[in-house]
Amino acid sequence: MNFYGPKELGAAFRTVRNNTITVAQDIPEDKYSFQAAPGCRTIAQTLAHVNFAPSLALQIHRVERRTSMEGFDFPSFLAKAQAAEKETHSKAELIKMLRTSGDDIAGWLEGLSDDFLGEIVSFPAGMQPPTKTRFEMLLGLKEHEMHHRGQLMMLERMVGVVPHLTRQMQERIAAMQAQASSKAGA
Repeated sequence: MNFYGPKELGAAFRTVRNNTITVAQDIPEDKYSFQAAPGCRTIAQTLAHVNFAPSLALQIHRVERRTSMEGFDFPSFLAKAQAAEKETHSKAELIKMLRTSGDDIAGWLEGLSDDFLGEIVSFPAGMQPPTKTRFEMLLGLKEHEMHHRGQLMMLERMVGVVPHLTRQMQERIAAMQAQASSKAGA
């Protein structure tokens, strides 16, 4: 019995991407050049990375539909992605790119078949694990973005922005406390 298929995968990716977009919107554009430490990506570069990183999975699964990673030119592909991440984009451009690519990816994920997600992809000799299902590999899109969104939320704190998920939790707690106080006073 499957509880998590293509529709759920697409919806979960949409949720993650929408939260990333909210973070991008909350950070003032004059803080996009902020860098936590030398050698780290700036906020803008991290957002660009989140936008461009899924292109690897899309190349493997949507364009080439590979069942083996043997012979895939990772260095060349990653060099192109890293160059794209270093291009300068305004806040509005980055948000538009995140929204457009997020809708594209989520829509594609939602339309996949269970059979496609269950296909096995093998890795070059010596890699562990030696195989993964497409589902496991594509779930990594969401996991990777959540990893970087965690970084972005820490960067928000460093530039003086309270992350939206924290604000929402604080509002829920305040509402529960107000409700409890009104019941206690009644």
